[in-house]
Amino acid sequence: MSKAKLFIVDDHLIFREGLRNLIELEGIGKVVGESSNGKDFLNKIDNIEADLVLMDISMPVMNGIDATKQAVENNPDLKVMALSMNGDEEYYYKMIEAGAKGFLLKDSGIKEIEQAIKTVIDGDSYFSNELLRRIITNLSKPDNKGKDISSILSKREIEVLVEICNGLTNEEIADKLFISAQTVKGHRSNLLSKTNCRNSASLVMYAVKNKIVAF
Repeated sequence: MSKAKLFIVDDHLIFREGLRNLIELEGIGKVVGESSNGKDFLNKIDNIEADLVLMDISMPVMNGIDATKQAVENNPDLKVMALSMNGDEEYYYKMIEAGAKGFLLKDSGIKEIEQAIKTVIDGDSYFSNELLRRIITNLSKPDNKGKDISSILSKREIEVLVEICNGLTNEEIADKLFISAQTVKGHRSNLLSKTNCRNSASLVMYAVKNKIVAF
């Protein structure tokens, strides 16, 4: 199995070097590109094949939100995971709306870094419980202005949404709920449509904001 090809975007050289060394020395993947800001990243990414972009949020010249939005619009298949630190909480939802598939704390341990990278490359979203607790604290107002979620989503859709938040795949959700993977896929599609979410990461944010799940 080939190693994951990663692109790191962060304005701190020491952090980039440290993360690159950690990823490569531990055999998690190979760093195929680096940038110190969003603009430089956009100039490079079209000529580099990367499985995943690790994107800082706050950077000079162009921030991670704008860079992610433009990159994903240009290449919808591009996978981006935000690199987060204390103080970034207000940008979480904007980063997800821009197209990021999840968040990784900058001070995460090697096991979590490896798990996060594999999870997003495999097509799922990734949030640590610590990040979700921060999101709950900072995104406390429901989206639906007092509407009962049960009037928007069916009981089964809510069950599927909870398991998506738990990080389960379609097959794992199917086994747990005793339904087919194809049925789960249908529920996931309905969830995206009813909530106006663009991906699983957006669904997680929706569930947290509307207090469907708690961490």
